[in-house]
Amino acid sequence: MPTLSGLLTKNRILWLTHIGALTPLALLIWDFYTDNLTVNPIQDITFRTGKPALVLLVLCLAVTPLNTIFAWREIVPARKWLGLYAWGYVSIHFLIFIGLDYGFSWGLIYEAVFEKRYALVGFTALLILTPLAITSTKGWQKRLGKRWKRLHQLIYAAGLLGVFHYLWLVKSDVREPIAWGVVVLLLLVARIPRVRKALVGWRTRLTAKSAPTPAAQTSGKRPSGLSKPAAKGVSAESGHQ
Repeated sequence: MPTLSGLLTKNRILWLTHIGALTPLALLIWDFYTDNLTVNPIQDITFRTGKPALVLLVLCLAVTPLNTIFAWREIVPARKWLGLYAWGYVSIHFLIFIGLDYGFSWGLIYEAVFEKRYALVGFTALLILTPLAITSTKGWQKRLGKRWKRLHQLIYAAGLLGVFHYLWLVKSDVREPIAWGVVVLLLLVARIPRVRKALVGWRTRLTAKSAPTPAAQTSGKRPSGLSKPAAKGVSAESGHQ
């Protein structure tokens, strides 16, 4: 029976990542040019760039726990692209905010960012994600050494800020942003060394249970009393050859 790693190879996962990440943007562009946006087009565009940013960011955070729990190494290369696409959507989201909402009026933008808490945390998330996107290459990883890993752990802070941005932006139904917040917190908990060790132990025990037992492996062999004469017979025949 084909395994998950066999069905979803590294290249297939990368293709799915690119297609899935670009689909919301392609649909948004299509709806814009076909005049198929809602009656409030700026709000529609804002939401349709902010939501994919949060989804991609959470998926990026989920890569390491998935690899820890399922030993799914093929998904690890997708983490970089999920983070870059998340940064791209956040950047577009912010450009819509300062361009379409405030017409690049820097005085109004300054007031909005520092007076509206949802705008402040969203802008902070963008400030965090930008250096992570810039230093996502192997060259920067070599330059920064051990500091690279510490720097890129800030993506969890960006994820939490994204959740608060969404929570403070909605005015009535907060169930969805709270659900995203729970997911991010669980992914953070999965990174705690003790929890991570427990997850690895659980995976090891599960793998051991699913593996064939020695009794099952030897069930098809002859009894030990008959195996020796058979072995002698074989060796005698091989001597005649």
